[in-house]
Amino acid sequence: MFKAFLIKYAEIGVKGKNRYLFEEALAGQIKYALKKCEGEFQVRRTQGRIYVDALTEFDFEETVTHLQRVFGISGICPVVYVEDEGFEKLCRDVNDYIAEVYPDKNKTFKVQARRARKNYPKDSMTINADVGEAVLAAYPSMHVDVHKPDILLNIEVREKIYIYSETIPGPGGMPVGTGGKAMLLLSGGIDSPVAGYMIAKRGVKIDAVYFNAPPYTSERAKQKVIDLAKIVSRYAGPVYLHIINFTDIQLYIYEKCPHEELTIIMRRYMMRIAERIAQETECLGLITGESIGQVASQTMHSLAATNEVCTLPVYRPLIGFDKQEIVQVSEKIGTYETSILPYEDCCTIFVAKHPVTKPNVSIIRRHEENLAEKIDELVENALKTDELLIVSDD
Repeated sequence: MFKAFLIKYAEIGVKGKNRYLFEEALAGQIKYALKKCEGEFQVRRTQGRIYVDALTEFDFEETVTHLQRVFGISGICPVVYVEDEGFEKLCRDVNDYIAEVYPDKNKTFKVQARRARKNYPKDSMTINADVGEAVLAAYPSMHVDVHKPDILLNIEVREKIYIYSETIPGPGGMPVGTGGKAMLLLSGGIDSPVAGYMIAKRGVKIDAVYFNAPPYTSERAKQKVIDLAKIVSRYAGPVYLHIINFTDIQLYIYEKCPHEELTIIMRRYMMRIAERIAQETECLGLITGESIGQVASQTMHSLAATNEVCTLPVYRPLIGFDKQEIVQVSEKIGTYETSILPYEDCCTIFVAKHPVTKPNVSIIRRHEENLAEKIDELVENALKTDELLIVSDD
C-alpha cells in the first residue's frame, strides 16, 4: 500500500542559513542510492521535509535497504497519501490504514497531527481528538495511550494528507560530500574499512590507498582489498582506490634498518606516500584504522612517531575502541567476513619478531638516514606504480 517515504534527518535540522545545502546534498545522495533499485522514483524537498515518491512499481524491501545506507537519514517513514475530501473521508482513510498495517488490533495508539496547511478547518488538537474517537469507534479493542503507545499515528495536513506510523531507523550522520575529502589507508584487515565507514558517516568523501607487496602478497590479497572498498562504497559512494607497489621500499628498509623498527619505519613511509597522493587529489587529511595499544605500532609512542612525518591531519576514528567494538561495527556494515579471509597484507608479511613498542623519534630519524642513498628514488618509483581503480557497488 505504500507508494512514498518521508525521509527524516537529525543533525541537518539544527543547521542555520546553509541548511538547504545539506538538504540538497542529502537529496542527491538519496537519488544516487535509488538508481540501484528497481523502479523509478522522485525525490522532492518541501517545507523542511524530504519525500521519496515511487512513480512505478518497486521492491519495498530493496528500496528500504538502499535508503538505510544513505548517511544523513535518521528515519525512513513509509507514507500513505490521501486527498483532502473532507474530515469524514480522512477518518475512513485512517481506519483503512490501521486495518491493513495492523492485523492485530489489541494495541494502544496515539494520534499526532500536524497542520502545515493553516486553512484546514480543524486545528491539530481537534484532529487528534476526533480521529482518535473515530479509531476507537471502529476498533473497540484498541485503547489510547498518550505516553507510550504501541502505534504513534502521524497525520500531516499539507497539499495532500500524509498518514504514517512506522519509522525505520537510518544510519544517521551527515550526507557524504558535505565534509570535504580524505585519504584512507586501506588494508585487508578489520579496522581500516570500519574507519573509512565512520569518517564517511560524518559527511567526508573517501579516497583510499592500498600498499601492495608482490610477490610476497598474492592477487587474492589485492582483490580482498578491492572487495572491501566495494562494500564501503555502499555507504560512502564510489571510492577512488590507489594501489601502490611497496615491495622495493620494504625490502630496502629490511636491509638497512634495525628489524625491531621495521614496522614503524615502514608505516612512516606509507604515510609519506599516502600524503603525497592526498595532496595531489585535494584531500584534507589521512584516515587510519589505528586504536591505542592494539599492536606494537599503535602505542602512543608509535603513533607519535608515525604522525611526525605528516603535515596533513591524521584522523583515527577508532582510537578509543577495543577490538570487539570494531568487530561489531564491521559485522553491521558487512565487511567482517571479507576482512578475515586468510590473505596476508604487506604489514603482516614483514613484521618483526620483537617490534619496538616505545620508539624514540630521534633514533628512528637517525636510522632512516641509512636509507638516504636510494629511498627518494624508490618512493618516486612507487608513486609511478599507482594503479587507480574507481570502486563502486553498482
